[in-house]
Amino acid sequence: MKYIELNTFLNISGVASSGGEAKQLIRSEAVKVNGEVETRNKKKLVAGDKVVVGEKEFVVVEDVCQKEK
Repeated sequence: MKYIELNTFLNISGVASSGGEAKQLIRSEAVKVNGEVETRNKKKLVAGDKVVVGEKEFVVVEDVCQKEK
């Protein structure tokens, strides 16, 4: 199954402008995945996962998933 890491997803979605900013958002517990606060930078996201950062809400689509589990 294909996946994308959370920190990479935050970068390509435009929520974070750099890897460092993505890590900071995750560490500050500002990111929820499927309704749960996520603190792992490398959390594997798959198509259908829901990511929420503040007022912004995203659903992961298969097109952004590049790596194989």
